[in-house]
Amino acid sequence: MKQYSNVIAAYSIMIILIILVGVFQSWSIALTILNYCLISAVMTMGANIQWGYAGLINFGIMGYTALGGLAVVLVSVAPVEEAWRLGGLNMMICIGIIVAMIYSIRYVLKKIDKSKKRNYLIASIIIIGLLLLRIISTPAIESIESVEPAKTGYLGGLGMPVLFSWIVGAFFAGGLAYVIGKIALGLRADYLAIATLLIAEIIVSIIKHEEWLARGVKNVIGLKRPAPYEIDLQTTPWFINLVEKFHSAKLELINSVTERQDALNQLVIDASSVYVKLCFAGMFLIVVIILLIVTQKALYSPWGRKMRAIRDNEEAASAMGKNVVKEHLLIFVLGSAIVGIAGAMMVTNDGLFTPGSYRPMRYTFVIWVMVIVGGTGNNFGAILGGFVVWFLWVEAAPIALFFINLFTSHLPETNEVKIHLINSASYFRFLMVGIGLLIIMRYRPRGILPEKIIKQ
Repeated sequence: MKQYSNVIAAYSIMIILIILVGVFQSWSIALTILNYCLISAVMTMGANIQWGYAGLINFGIMGYTALGGLAVVLVSVAPVEEAWRLGGLNMMICIGIIVAMIYSIRYVLKKIDKSKKRNYLIASIIIIGLLLLRIISTPAIESIESVEPAKTGYLGGLGMPVLFSWIVGAFFAGGLAYVIGKIALGLRADYLAIATLLIAEIIVSIIKHEEWLARGVKNVIGLKRPAPYEIDLQTTPWFINLVEKFHSAKLELINSVTERQDALNQLVIDASSVYVKLCFAGMFLIVVIILLIVTQKALYSPWGRKMRAIRDNEEAASAMGKNVVKEHLLIFVLGSAIVGIAGAMMVTNDGLFTPGSYRPMRYTFVIWVMVIVGGTGNNFGAILGGFVVWFLWVEAAPIALFFINLFTSHLPETNEVKIHLINSASYFRFLMVGIGLLIIMRYRPRGILPEKIIKQ
């Protein structure tokens, strides 16, 4: 227990801070912060597996997050039958052509020695494949996107339970990571970082512009979710009775029947939001706990020790007979799959899929800051980093606004400097996160909870 005293203290402080938000702001805001902290914790665990375990720099976190979100649309949304009738078959044929191109190129590379003939064959396969894709897909896409473009304009999904999409999101992200890893993992660390970032941008760009797939920048709203809807709770007798019983002392102080009913209605509305967020928090917490247990077991297993040996000295590990490339590919796929789960969780929590919101600052670099601040190579530290940085990211504006009002209270409301500072309060998050990172790097260069090697 003594070795975990720092972990307990750090997490206790975070819990107290979230409770204070509930007391001084609202419990709905506090639970919203908690839910996004838990989602960020899953993302940081994925990034920490790659960087902390194996020393792989992956700046493509944004792309895997987007794929996880796409999985929610493709799994949970009901199929658009008219769109499938007009162009679904052609799009399936296009997917078959792409698969055939990949296997044909792979066959040529394997069976024919390096020569001009092999280059010509590969070029011919690519050109013919692209021409076929163009001929078949163009009319199909136009037909699909013309089906009620204000509401649908895409193929839809499978109409399955939304929780299944979390698993599918992991497979989407892991599958893409396998393809990328086979190509890019031989690159030097800085080139790998650049390559993964560019590939992530390509993925997001495809999702944004291929409207037949998931409406692109038109967004998909009203997605299914595994928790009840607030409007349903507000008309459910058992929930209304529960809220009335919980706030009975407060309601008894109101003499007017009309005012008491109005107060009860408002309490029910507030409680429904809190209840739904608690449901999400419970599900997200289960995912975090499961991943934490698995990653902790893996970290201190023989496999985990092997990965740290490869991270610390690839040449020595290779000399001992370890397949460095194979292990790097495995860890790259596992970390990306976990990020895909987080992407699916986030879209499920939001209830909408907005491809235009996937940007490197939020979904790559902030995640890396979380890992660095929490402690590279330490699962507890990575989770803590997700909590600390996201809490600071959200609460930076209210904190900045409080201090702006405090230090400019002697100035008139029309003062231009005061008005400018108040209007710029939301941008203080970048300043505070940057300052926080600098402080951590100066006084805790290995993170708040640095990696500890437990000898077994």
